[in-house]
Amino acid sequence: MLNLFQGIRPLKRTGVIRDAVAGVAFAAMNIPQALGYTRIAGMPVVTGLYSLLLPLLAFATFGSSRFLVVAADSATAAILHSGLAGMAPTASTRYVALAGLVALLTAAFLLVGRLCRLGFVADFLSQTVLVGFLTGIGFQVGIAVLGQMLGVEVTSRRSILQLVEIVRELPRIHLPTLAVTLAVLAFVFVLRWSAPKAPGPMFAVILATAASAVWNFAGHGIAVIGAVAGGLPHLAMPDVRWSDIKPLLSVAGSCAVMILTQSAATSRVYAARYHQRLDENQDLIGLSAANAAAAFSGTFVVNGSPTQTAMVEGVGSRSQIAQVTTAIVVALVLLFLTKPLQYLPQCVLGTLVFLVAIRLIKLRSLQGILRESPAEFALAVTTTIVVITAGVEVGIVLAMVLSLLRIVHHSYHPRTGVMIPDEANVWKLIPPTPGAVTEPGLVMYRFGAALFYANASRFSDEILALVGPSPTSVRWVIVDAEAITNLDYSAARVVEELKKNLADAGVQLGFARVPWNTREDFNRHHLTEAIGTSWIFTRLHDALEAYEAMKPALSIATIQPSATS
Repeated sequence: MLNLFQGIRPLKRTGVIRDAVAGVAFAAMNIPQALGYTRIAGMPVVTGLYSLLLPLLAFATFGSSRFLVVAADSATAAILHSGLAGMAPTASTRYVALAGLVALLTAAFLLVGRLCRLGFVADFLSQTVLVGFLTGIGFQVGIAVLGQMLGVEVTSRRSILQLVEIVRELPRIHLPTLAVTLAVLAFVFVLRWSAPKAPGPMFAVILATAASAVWNFAGHGIAVIGAVAGGLPHLAMPDVRWSDIKPLLSVAGSCAVMILTQSAATSRVYAARYHQRLDENQDLIGLSAANAAAAFSGTFVVNGSPTQTAMVEGVGSRSQIAQVTTAIVVALVLLFLTKPLQYLPQCVLGTLVFLVAIRLIKLRSLQGILRESPAEFALAVTTTIVVITAGVEVGIVLAMVLSLLRIVHHSYHPRTGVMIPDEANVWKLIPPTPGAVTEPGLVMYRFGAALFYANASRFSDEILALVGPSPTSVRWVIVDAEAITNLDYSAARVVEELKKNLADAGVQLGFARVPWNTREDFNRHHLTEAIGTSWIFTRLHDALEAYEAMKPALSIATIQPSATS
Protein backbone atom coordinates (compact mmCIF):
# COMPACT_ATOMS: atom_id res chain seq x y z
CA MET A 1 0.00 0.00 0.00
CA LEU A 2 1.34 3.42 -1.02
CA ASN A 3 2.14 5.88 1.72
CA LEU A 4 1.36 9.24 0.11
CA PHE A 5 2.48 12.76 1.01
CA GLN A 6 5.21 11.66 3.43
CA GLY A 7 7.23 14.76 2.54
CA ILE A 8 4.32 17.04 3.52
CA ARG A 9 2.64 15.45 6.53
CA PRO A 10 1.97 16.48 9.24
CA LEU A 11 0.49 19.82 8.21
CA LYS A 12 0.84 22.72 10.65
CA ARG A 13 -0.34 26.24 9.92
CA THR A 14 2.94 27.97 10.78
CA GLY A 15 4.93 25.39 8.82
CA VAL A 16 2.70 25.73 5.74
CA ILE A 17 3.08 29.52 5.69
CA ARG A 18 6.86 29.30 6.15
CA ASP A 19 7.26 26.71 3.41
CA ALA A 20 4.92 28.53 1.01
CA VAL A 21 7.02 31.71 1.32
CA ALA A 22 10.15 29.61 0.77
CA GLY A 23 8.53 28.12 -2.35
CA VAL A 24 7.95 31.56 -3.88
CA ALA A 25 11.57 32.54 -3.18
CA PHE A 26 12.78 29.25 -4.62
CA ALA A 27 10.76 29.77 -7.80
CA ALA A 28 12.38 33.19 -8.26
CA MET A 29 15.84 31.63 -8.01
CA ASN A 30 15.18 28.42 -9.91
CA ILE A 31 13.11 29.44 -12.94
CA PRO A 32 16.11 31.00 -14.73
CA GLN A 33 18.22 27.96 -13.86
CA ALA A 34 15.55 25.62 -15.28
CA LEU A 35 15.48 27.64 -18.49
CA GLY A 36 19.24 27.27 -18.65
CA TYR A 37 19.06 23.50 -18.27
CA THR A 38 17.10 23.35 -21.52
CA ARG A 39 20.25 24.57 -23.27
CA ILE A 40 22.21 21.71 -21.75
CA ALA A 41 19.52 19.19 -22.72
CA GLY A 42 18.91 20.61 -26.21
CA MET A 43 15.21 21.13 -25.45
CA PRO A 44 12.82 24.05 -26.16
CA VAL A 45 13.00 26.71 -23.48
CA VAL A 46 9.43 26.24 -22.26
CA THR A 47 10.18 22.64 -21.28
CA GLY A 48 12.38 24.02 -18.51
CA LEU A 49 9.23 25.49 -16.96
CA TYR A 50 7.40 22.20 -17.49
CA SER A 51 10.12 20.41 -15.47
CA LEU A 52 9.14 22.56 -12.46
CA LEU A 53 5.46 21.72 -12.69
CA LEU A 54 4.12 18.14 -12.66
CA PRO A 55 7.40 16.42 -11.69
CA LEU A 56 7.56 18.49 -8.50
CA LEU A 57 3.96 17.62 -7.68
CA ALA A 58 4.52 13.93 -8.44
CA PHE A 59 7.48 13.63 -6.09
CA ALA A 60 5.70 15.62 -3.37
CA THR A 61 2.86 13.08 -3.64
CA PHE A 62 4.82 9.81 -3.82
CA GLY A 63 8.25 10.54 -2.32
CA SER A 64 9.34 10.49 1.32
CA SER A 65 12.09 13.15 1.51
CA ARG A 66 10.91 16.49 2.88
CA PHE A 67 13.69 18.41 1.13
CA LEU A 68 14.65 16.74 -2.15
CA VAL A 69 13.90 18.85 -5.23
CA VAL A 70 13.17 16.61 -8.23
CA ALA A 71 13.39 18.71 -11.38
CA ALA A 72 15.66 19.33 -14.36
CA ASP A 73 19.32 18.88 -13.43
CA SER A 74 22.57 19.58 -15.27
CA ALA A 75 23.97 16.05 -14.90
CA THR A 76 20.97 14.20 -16.37
CA ALA A 77 20.43 16.96 -18.94
CA ALA A 78 23.99 16.44 -20.16
CA ILE A 79 23.49 12.65 -20.30
CA LEU A 80 20.28 13.19 -22.31
CA HIS A 81 21.88 15.52 -24.85
CA SER A 82 24.89 13.24 -25.22
CA GLY A 83 22.60 10.27 -25.97
CA LEU A 84 20.21 12.05 -28.36
CA ALA A 85 22.84 13.99 -30.31
CA GLY A 86 22.64 12.85 -33.91
CA MET A 87 19.25 11.16 -33.55
CA ALA A 88 17.24 14.33 -34.21
CA PRO A 89 17.82 18.13 -34.48
CA THR A 90 17.92 19.71 -31.02
CA ALA A 91 14.65 21.28 -29.82
CA SER A 92 12.74 19.69 -32.74
CA THR A 93 9.42 17.89 -32.29
CA ARG A 94 11.17 14.56 -32.88
CA TYR A 95 13.89 15.42 -30.32
CA VAL A 96 11.26 16.33 -27.69
CA ALA A 97 9.44 13.04 -28.32
CA LEU A 98 12.68 11.05 -27.89
CA ALA A 99 13.45 12.99 -24.70
CA GLY A 100 10.00 12.06 -23.40
CA LEU A 101 10.69 8.40 -24.18
CA VAL A 102 13.98 8.59 -22.25
CA ALA A 103 12.09 10.01 -19.26
CA LEU A 104 9.50 7.22 -19.52
CA LEU A 105 12.15 4.49 -19.76
CA THR A 106 13.99 6.07 -16.83
CA ALA A 107 10.76 5.97 -14.82
CA ALA A 108 10.43 2.27 -15.67
CA PHE A 109 14.03 1.56 -14.59
CA LEU A 110 13.45 3.37 -11.30
CA LEU A 111 10.21 1.46 -10.69
CA VAL A 112 11.98 -1.85 -11.34
CA GLY A 113 14.68 -0.64 -8.95
CA ARG A 114 12.01 -0.12 -6.30
CA LEU A 115 10.45 -3.53 -6.88
CA CYS A 116 13.89 -5.15 -6.59
CA ARG A 117 14.89 -2.89 -3.69
CA LEU A 118 17.91 -1.62 -5.61
CA GLY A 119 18.36 1.57 -3.63
CA PHE A 120 21.70 0.18 -2.50
CA VAL A 121 23.04 0.60 -6.09
CA ALA A 122 23.59 4.26 -5.25
CA ASP A 123 26.32 3.17 -2.85
CA PHE A 124 28.39 1.74 -5.71
CA LEU A 125 29.38 5.16 -7.02
CA SER A 126 32.13 6.25 -4.68
CA GLN A 127 32.38 9.88 -3.64
CA THR A 128 35.80 10.03 -5.27
CA VAL A 129 34.70 9.15 -8.80
CA LEU A 130 31.43 11.07 -8.38
CA VAL A 131 33.47 14.22 -7.74
CA GLY A 132 35.45 13.49 -10.91
CA PHE A 133 32.28 12.77 -12.87
CA LEU A 134 30.53 16.01 -11.85
CA THR A 135 33.71 17.98 -12.49
CA GLY A 136 33.85 16.51 -15.99
CA ILE A 137 30.23 17.48 -16.59
CA GLY A 138 31.02 20.98 -15.34
CA PHE A 139 33.81 21.39 -17.88
CA GLN A 140 31.73 19.82 -20.65
CA VAL A 141 28.70 22.04 -19.99
CA GLY A 142 30.83 25.17 -19.56
CA ILE A 143 32.61 24.59 -22.88
CA ALA A 144 29.28 23.83 -24.63
CA VAL A 145 27.82 27.28 -23.83
CA LEU A 146 30.93 29.36 -24.57
CA GLY A 147 29.78 29.78 -28.17
CA GLN A 148 26.45 31.28 -27.04
CA MET A 149 28.23 33.59 -24.61
CA LEU A 150 30.62 34.87 -27.29
CA GLY A 151 28.14 35.00 -30.17
CA VAL A 152 29.98 32.48 -32.36
CA GLU A 153 28.54 29.36 -33.98
CA VAL A 154 29.82 25.99 -32.79
CA THR A 155 28.86 22.81 -34.69
CA SER A 156 30.97 20.12 -33.01
CA ARG A 157 29.46 17.81 -30.38
CA ARG A 158 32.66 16.81 -28.54
CA SER A 159 33.97 19.19 -25.90
CA ILE A 160 37.57 19.22 -27.16
CA LEU A 161 36.46 19.95 -30.74
CA GLN A 162 34.09 22.65 -29.47
CA LEU A 163 36.96 24.30 -27.64
CA VAL A 164 39.11 24.16 -30.77
CA GLU A 165 36.31 25.77 -32.80
CA ILE A 166 35.86 28.55 -30.26
CA VAL A 167 39.59 29.33 -30.27
CA ARG A 168 39.56 29.51 -34.07
CA GLU A 169 36.52 31.82 -34.02
CA LEU A 170 37.93 34.25 -31.46
CA PRO A 171 38.69 36.93 -34.09
CA ARG A 172 34.99 36.84 -35.11
CA ILE A 173 33.45 37.26 -31.65
CA HIS A 174 30.17 39.22 -31.74
CA LEU A 175 31.03 42.18 -29.54
CA PRO A 176 27.46 43.22 -28.59
CA THR A 177 26.76 39.63 -27.44
CA LEU A 178 30.03 39.59 -25.49
CA ALA A 179 29.07 42.90 -23.85
CA VAL A 180 25.73 41.49 -22.65
CA THR A 181 27.48 38.34 -21.37
CA LEU A 182 30.04 40.34 -19.40
CA ALA A 183 27.32 42.62 -18.01
CA VAL A 184 25.30 39.62 -16.76
CA LEU A 185 28.39 38.00 -15.21
CA ALA A 186 29.33 41.24 -13.46
CA PHE A 187 25.77 41.80 -12.24
CA VAL A 188 25.39 38.29 -10.80
CA PHE A 189 28.81 38.32 -9.11
CA VAL A 190 28.29 41.80 -7.60
CA LEU A 191 24.82 40.86 -6.34
CA ARG A 192 26.15 37.57 -4.95
CA TRP A 193 28.81 39.54 -3.05
CA SER A 194 26.58 42.38 -1.83
CA ALA A 195 23.30 40.48 -1.29
CA PRO A 196 23.98 36.72 -1.20
CA LYS A 197 20.33 35.77 -0.62
CA ALA A 198 18.95 37.84 -3.50
CA PRO A 199 17.83 35.86 -6.60
CA GLY A 200 20.55 37.24 -8.86
CA PRO A 201 19.77 35.02 -11.89
CA MET A 202 16.08 36.05 -11.77
CA PHE A 203 16.96 39.74 -11.66
CA ALA A 204 19.44 39.23 -14.49
CA VAL A 205 16.77 37.56 -16.65
CA ILE A 206 14.21 40.31 -15.94
CA LEU A 207 16.62 43.18 -16.62
CA ALA A 208 18.12 41.55 -19.73
CA THR A 209 14.67 40.76 -21.13
CA ALA A 210 13.48 44.32 -20.52
CA ALA A 211 16.64 45.81 -22.06
CA SER A 212 16.30 43.51 -25.08
CA ALA A 213 12.70 44.61 -25.66
CA VAL A 214 13.46 48.32 -25.23
CA TRP A 215 16.70 48.47 -27.28
CA ASN A 216 15.88 45.76 -29.81
CA PHE A 217 18.80 43.43 -29.11
CA ALA A 218 17.67 41.13 -31.94
CA GLY A 219 18.04 44.00 -34.40
CA HIS A 220 21.69 44.38 -33.30
CA GLY A 221 22.49 40.76 -34.03
CA ILE A 222 22.11 39.49 -30.47
CA ALA A 223 20.27 36.16 -30.66
CA VAL A 224 17.09 35.89 -28.56
CA ILE A 225 15.14 32.74 -27.70
CA GLY A 226 12.05 33.79 -29.70
CA ALA A 227 8.41 32.97 -29.10
CA VAL A 228 7.71 30.72 -26.10
CA ALA A 229 4.52 28.66 -26.07
CA GLY A 230 2.21 29.76 -23.28
CA GLY A 231 -0.30 27.75 -21.30
CA LEU A 232 -0.09 24.58 -19.31
CA PRO A 233 1.48 21.49 -20.92
CA HIS A 234 -0.74 19.04 -22.79
CA LEU A 235 -0.66 15.55 -21.32
CA ALA A 236 0.16 12.97 -23.98
CA MET A 237 2.22 9.87 -24.62
CA PRO A 238 5.52 10.69 -26.40
CA ASP A 239 5.02 10.27 -30.16
CA VAL A 240 7.61 7.55 -30.77
CA ARG A 241 7.94 4.12 -32.38
CA TRP A 242 8.73 0.77 -30.75
CA SER A 243 12.04 0.75 -32.64
CA ASP A 244 13.11 3.90 -30.75
CA ILE A 245 13.26 2.05 -27.45
CA LYS A 246 16.36 -0.09 -28.01
CA PRO A 247 18.87 2.71 -28.83
CA LEU A 248 17.64 4.75 -25.85
CA LEU A 249 17.89 2.03 -23.19
CA SER A 250 21.52 2.88 -22.42
CA VAL A 251 20.69 6.60 -22.13
CA ALA A 252 17.80 5.89 -19.77
CA GLY A 253 19.95 3.44 -17.79
CA SER A 254 22.67 6.06 -17.36
CA CYS A 255 20.08 8.60 -16.23
CA ALA A 256 18.60 6.10 -13.76
CA VAL A 257 22.01 5.38 -12.22
CA MET A 258 22.77 9.09 -11.86
CA ILE A 259 19.33 9.74 -10.36
CA LEU A 260 19.74 6.87 -7.90
CA THR A 261 23.14 8.13 -6.83
CA GLN A 262 22.52 11.87 -6.54
CA SER A 263 19.02 11.59 -5.11
CA ALA A 264 19.91 9.04 -2.43
CA ALA A 265 23.04 10.93 -1.39
CA THR A 266 21.19 14.26 -1.22
CA SER A 267 18.19 12.87 0.67
CA ARG A 268 20.44 11.17 3.22
CA VAL A 269 22.33 14.40 3.94
CA TYR A 270 19.22 16.41 4.80
CA ALA A 271 17.41 13.60 6.60
CA ALA A 272 20.45 13.17 8.84
CA ARG A 273 20.85 16.92 9.34
CA TYR A 274 17.27 17.34 10.59
CA HIS A 275 16.93 13.89 12.23
CA GLN A 276 14.07 12.92 9.95
CA ARG A 277 12.92 9.51 8.77
CA LEU A 278 13.80 8.60 5.19
CA ASP A 279 12.37 5.75 3.11
CA GLU A 280 14.71 5.38 0.13
CA ASN A 281 12.51 2.75 -1.53
CA GLN A 282 9.53 5.11 -1.31
CA ASP A 283 11.72 7.83 -2.84
CA LEU A 284 12.32 5.52 -5.82
CA ILE A 285 8.56 5.45 -6.40
CA GLY A 286 8.51 9.26 -6.17
CA LEU A 287 11.42 9.59 -8.63
CA SER A 288 9.73 7.16 -11.01
CA ALA A 289 6.44 9.08 -10.80
CA ALA A 290 8.24 12.38 -11.38
CA ASN A 291 9.91 11.08 -14.55
CA ALA A 292 6.65 9.59 -15.80
CA ALA A 293 5.03 13.00 -15.21
CA ALA A 294 7.90 14.61 -17.15
CA ALA A 295 7.36 12.22 -20.06
CA PHE A 296 3.61 12.82 -20.30
CA SER A 297 3.89 16.60 -19.87
CA GLY A 298 6.39 17.12 -22.71
CA THR A 299 9.56 17.79 -20.76
CA PHE A 300 12.74 15.81 -20.15
CA VAL A 301 14.23 13.54 -17.50
CA VAL A 302 14.30 14.95 -13.95
CA ASN A 303 16.63 14.23 -11.07
CA GLY A 304 17.00 14.84 -7.35
CA SER A 305 19.24 17.89 -7.60
CA PRO A 306 21.81 18.61 -4.85
CA THR A 307 22.15 22.28 -5.84
CA GLN A 308 18.41 22.96 -6.00
CA THR A 309 17.79 21.06 -2.77
CA ALA A 310 20.42 23.23 -1.10
CA MET A 311 18.71 26.32 -2.54
CA VAL A 312 15.25 25.43 -1.21
CA GLU A 313 16.65 24.50 2.20
CA GLY A 314 18.60 27.76 2.25
CA VAL A 315 15.44 29.87 1.85
CA GLY A 316 13.79 28.18 4.85
CA SER A 317 11.86 25.20 3.46
CA ARG A 318 11.27 22.23 5.75
CA SER A 319 8.77 20.22 3.67
CA GLN A 320 7.56 19.54 0.13
CA ILE A 321 4.98 22.33 0.56
CA ALA A 322 7.71 24.63 -0.79
CA GLN A 323 8.02 22.56 -3.97
CA VAL A 324 4.22 22.49 -4.40
CA THR A 325 4.19 26.29 -4.08
CA THR A 326 6.97 26.55 -6.67
CA ALA A 327 4.86 24.47 -9.07
CA ILE A 328 1.92 26.85 -8.55
CA VAL A 329 4.12 29.87 -9.27
CA VAL A 330 5.44 28.20 -12.44
CA ALA A 331 1.87 27.47 -13.55
CA LEU A 332 1.05 31.18 -13.20
CA VAL A 333 4.15 32.08 -15.24
CA LEU A 334 3.10 29.64 -17.98
CA LEU A 335 -0.41 31.09 -18.07
CA PHE A 336 0.42 34.80 -17.98
CA LEU A 337 4.14 35.60 -18.37
CA THR A 338 5.62 33.60 -21.26
CA LYS A 339 5.22 36.36 -23.87
CA PRO A 340 8.01 38.60 -22.49
CA LEU A 341 10.42 35.63 -22.55
CA GLN A 342 10.70 35.89 -26.35
CA TYR A 343 13.05 38.85 -25.85
CA LEU A 344 15.43 36.99 -23.54
CA PRO A 345 18.92 36.91 -25.12
CA GLN A 346 20.34 33.42 -25.62
CA CYS A 347 23.70 34.56 -24.28
CA VAL A 348 22.02 35.31 -20.93
CA LEU A 349 20.82 31.72 -20.64
CA GLY A 350 24.28 30.55 -21.73
CA THR A 351 25.85 32.69 -19.01
CA LEU A 352 23.53 31.31 -16.32
CA VAL A 353 24.36 27.77 -17.45
CA PHE A 354 28.05 28.65 -17.34
CA LEU A 355 27.63 29.74 -13.72
CA VAL A 356 25.95 26.41 -12.94
CA ALA A 357 28.84 24.60 -14.65
CA ILE A 358 31.35 26.45 -12.46
CA ARG A 359 29.58 25.15 -9.36
CA LEU A 360 29.86 21.60 -10.69
CA ILE A 361 33.66 21.83 -11.01
CA LYS A 362 34.80 20.51 -7.64
CA LEU A 363 38.37 21.82 -7.51
CA ARG A 364 38.39 22.12 -3.72
CA SER A 365 37.13 18.57 -3.35
CA LEU A 366 39.81 17.37 -5.76
CA GLN A 367 42.47 19.19 -3.74
CA GLY A 368 41.19 17.53 -0.56
CA ILE A 369 41.30 14.11 -2.22
CA LEU A 370 44.85 14.78 -3.46
CA ARG A 371 46.04 15.68 0.03
CA GLU A 372 44.54 12.57 1.61
CA SER A 373 44.81 9.96 -1.15
CA PRO A 374 46.82 10.57 -4.36
CA ALA A 375 45.64 7.22 -5.79
CA GLU A 376 41.98 8.19 -5.42
CA PHE A 377 42.78 11.62 -6.87
CA ALA A 378 44.10 9.85 -9.97
CA LEU A 379 40.79 7.96 -10.25
CA ALA A 380 38.79 11.18 -9.97
CA VAL A 381 40.90 12.97 -12.59
CA THR A 382 40.69 9.97 -14.92
CA THR A 383 36.90 10.07 -14.67
CA THR A 384 36.91 13.82 -15.39
CA ILE A 385 39.09 13.41 -18.49
CA VAL A 386 36.93 10.56 -19.84
CA VAL A 387 33.72 12.59 -19.40
CA ILE A 388 35.25 15.54 -21.26
CA THR A 389 36.80 13.52 -24.08
CA ALA A 390 34.49 10.51 -24.53
CA GLY A 391 31.15 11.77 -23.22
CA VAL A 392 28.87 11.54 -20.24
CA GLU A 393 27.51 8.02 -20.83
CA VAL A 394 31.01 6.54 -21.08
CA GLY A 395 31.96 8.59 -18.02
CA ILE A 396 29.19 7.21 -15.82
CA VAL A 397 29.98 3.63 -16.86
CA LEU A 398 33.64 4.26 -16.06
CA ALA A 399 32.66 5.84 -12.74
CA MET A 400 30.76 2.71 -11.71
CA VAL A 401 33.52 0.38 -12.93
CA LEU A 402 36.22 2.34 -11.09
CA SER A 403 34.12 2.40 -7.93
CA LEU A 404 33.64 -1.37 -8.06
CA LEU A 405 37.33 -1.91 -8.83
CA ARG A 406 38.18 0.08 -5.70
CA ILE A 407 36.03 -2.32 -3.67
CA VAL A 408 37.75 -5.31 -5.27
CA HIS A 409 41.17 -3.71 -4.73
CA HIS A 410 40.49 -3.15 -1.04
CA SER A 411 39.30 -6.75 -0.67
CA TYR A 412 42.26 -8.11 -2.63
CA HIS A 413 44.77 -5.99 -0.73
CA PRO A 414 43.33 -5.86 2.80
CA ARG A 415 45.17 -4.53 5.82
CA THR A 416 47.18 -7.36 7.29
CA GLY A 417 49.82 -7.61 9.97
CA VAL A 418 51.30 -9.44 12.92
CA MET A 419 49.66 -8.60 16.23
CA ILE A 420 51.74 -7.74 19.26
CA PRO A 421 50.65 -6.37 22.65
CA ASP A 422 51.95 -2.92 23.62
CA GLU A 423 52.88 -1.68 27.10
CA ALA A 424 49.18 -1.29 28.02
CA ASN A 425 48.49 -4.85 26.82
CA VAL A 426 46.54 -3.52 23.81
CA TRP A 427 47.01 -5.26 20.47
CA LYS A 428 48.71 -3.35 17.67
CA LEU A 429 49.76 -4.35 14.16
CA ILE A 430 53.25 -4.51 12.73
CA PRO A 431 54.02 -5.20 9.05
CA PRO A 432 53.80 -8.91 8.13
CA THR A 433 57.45 -9.23 7.09
CA PRO A 434 59.40 -12.52 7.42
CA GLY A 435 60.64 -12.90 10.97
CA ALA A 436 57.85 -10.84 12.55
CA VAL A 437 56.38 -12.69 15.54
CA THR A 438 53.99 -11.96 18.40
CA GLU A 439 56.45 -13.68 20.73
CA PRO A 440 59.07 -16.36 20.09
CA GLY A 441 57.41 -19.32 18.36
CA LEU A 442 53.98 -17.61 18.04
CA VAL A 443 52.55 -15.56 15.15
CA MET A 444 49.15 -13.94 15.60
CA TYR A 445 48.18 -12.78 12.14
CA ARG A 446 45.31 -10.42 11.27
CA PHE A 447 43.59 -10.49 7.88
CA GLY A 448 41.37 -7.46 7.34
CA ALA A 449 38.79 -8.61 4.78
CA ALA A 450 36.44 -11.39 3.76
CA LEU A 451 38.35 -14.45 2.56
CA PHE A 452 37.37 -15.44 -0.98
CA TYR A 453 38.80 -16.96 -4.13
CA ALA A 454 40.63 -13.80 -5.25
CA ASN A 455 42.59 -13.08 -2.05
CA ALA A 456 42.93 -16.60 -0.59
CA SER A 457 46.31 -17.17 -2.26
CA ARG A 458 47.55 -13.88 -0.84
CA PHE A 459 46.40 -15.01 2.62
CA SER A 460 48.24 -18.32 2.29
CA ASP A 461 51.43 -16.87 0.77
CA GLU A 462 51.73 -14.21 3.47
CA ILE A 463 51.38 -16.75 6.30
CA LEU A 464 53.92 -19.10 4.70
CA ALA A 465 56.34 -16.19 4.32
CA LEU A 466 55.92 -15.35 8.02
CA VAL A 467 56.65 -18.96 9.01
CA GLY A 468 59.69 -19.13 6.72
CA PRO A 469 61.46 -22.20 5.30
CA SER A 470 61.90 -25.38 7.33
CA PRO A 471 63.27 -25.82 9.86
CA THR A 472 61.34 -22.92 11.37
CA SER A 473 61.23 -21.48 14.87
CA VAL A 474 57.50 -20.70 14.52
CA ARG A 475 55.30 -23.29 16.18
CA TRP A 476 51.83 -21.70 16.25
CA VAL A 477 50.05 -19.42 13.76
CA ILE A 478 46.78 -17.99 15.06
CA VAL A 479 44.65 -16.02 12.56
CA ASP A 480 42.60 -13.15 13.99
CA ALA A 481 39.40 -13.69 11.96
CA GLU A 482 37.37 -10.77 13.34
CA ALA A 483 37.35 -9.01 9.93
CA ILE A 484 36.81 -12.21 7.90
CA THR A 485 33.08 -11.72 7.49
CA ASN A 486 32.63 -14.64 5.10
CA LEU A 487 34.59 -17.45 3.48
CA ASP A 488 33.81 -19.16 0.16
CA TYR A 489 34.45 -22.67 -1.16
CA SER A 490 37.69 -21.80 -2.97
CA ALA A 491 39.14 -20.05 0.06
CA ALA A 492 38.21 -23.03 2.28
CA ARG A 493 40.23 -25.35 0.06
CA VAL A 494 43.21 -22.96 0.22
CA VAL A 495 43.02 -22.90 4.03
CA GLU A 496 42.92 -26.72 4.14
CA GLU A 497 46.03 -26.89 1.93
CA LEU A 498 47.73 -24.24 4.07
CA LYS A 499 47.06 -26.29 7.22
CA LYS A 500 48.67 -29.36 5.62
CA ASN A 501 51.75 -27.38 4.51
CA LEU A 502 52.15 -25.87 7.99
CA ALA A 503 51.68 -29.24 9.68
CA ASP A 504 54.45 -30.69 7.49
CA ALA A 505 56.71 -27.92 8.79
CA GLY A 506 55.72 -28.66 12.41
CA VAL A 507 53.48 -25.59 12.74
CA GLN A 508 49.91 -25.56 14.08
CA LEU A 509 47.26 -23.32 12.46
CA GLY A 510 44.40 -21.91 14.54
CA PHE A 511 41.78 -19.14 14.38
CA ALA A 512 40.45 -16.68 16.93
CA ARG A 513 37.47 -14.30 17.10
CA VAL A 514 35.63 -16.02 14.24
CA PRO A 515 32.29 -14.17 13.61
CA TRP A 516 29.17 -16.32 14.01
CA ASN A 517 28.27 -16.10 10.31
CA THR A 518 31.82 -17.02 9.30
CA ARG A 519 31.68 -19.93 11.76
CA GLU A 520 28.70 -21.18 9.73
CA ASP A 521 30.91 -20.95 6.61
CA PHE A 522 33.57 -22.95 8.46
CA ASN A 523 31.02 -25.65 9.25
CA ARG A 524 29.53 -25.74 5.77
CA HIS A 525 32.92 -26.06 4.08
CA HIS A 526 34.15 -28.62 6.68
CA LEU A 527 36.92 -26.30 7.88
CA THR A 528 35.91 -26.76 11.52
CA GLU A 529 36.74 -30.46 11.18
CA ALA A 530 39.97 -29.77 9.31
CA ILE A 531 41.21 -27.14 11.78
CA GLY A 532 39.85 -28.79 14.91
CA THR A 533 37.41 -27.18 17.34
CA SER A 534 40.15 -26.86 20.00
CA TRP A 535 42.09 -24.64 17.57
CA ILE A 536 39.24 -22.14 17.13
CA PHE A 537 39.47 -19.69 20.06
CA THR A 538 36.83 -17.24 21.25
CA ARG A 539 39.34 -14.53 22.19
CA LEU A 540 42.89 -13.64 21.24
CA HIS A 541 43.93 -13.87 24.89
CA ASP A 542 42.48 -17.40 25.05
CA ALA A 543 44.83 -18.37 22.22
CA LEU A 544 47.73 -16.62 23.91
CA GLU A 545 47.06 -18.39 27.25
CA ALA A 546 46.82 -21.76 25.48
CA TYR A 547 50.15 -21.12 23.83
CA GLU A 548 51.78 -20.17 27.13
CA ALA A 549 50.44 -23.39 28.65
CA MET A 550 51.91 -25.44 25.79
CA LYS A 551 55.39 -23.89 25.89
CA PRO A 552 57.00 -26.77 27.85
CA ALA A 553 55.99 -29.18 25.07
CA LEU A 554 57.40 -27.10 22.19
CA SER A 555 60.63 -29.04 21.94
CA ILE A 556 59.00 -31.62 19.69
CA ALA A 557 58.40 -31.02 15.98
CA THR A 558 54.61 -31.00 15.98
CA ILE A 559 52.51 -29.62 18.79
CA GLN A 560 49.11 -31.10 19.62
CA PRO A 561 46.81 -29.06 21.87
CA SER A 562 45.95 -30.55 25.21
CA ALA A 563 42.39 -31.39 26.15
CA THR A 564 42.19 -28.28 28.33
CA SER A 565 43.58 -25.74 25.80
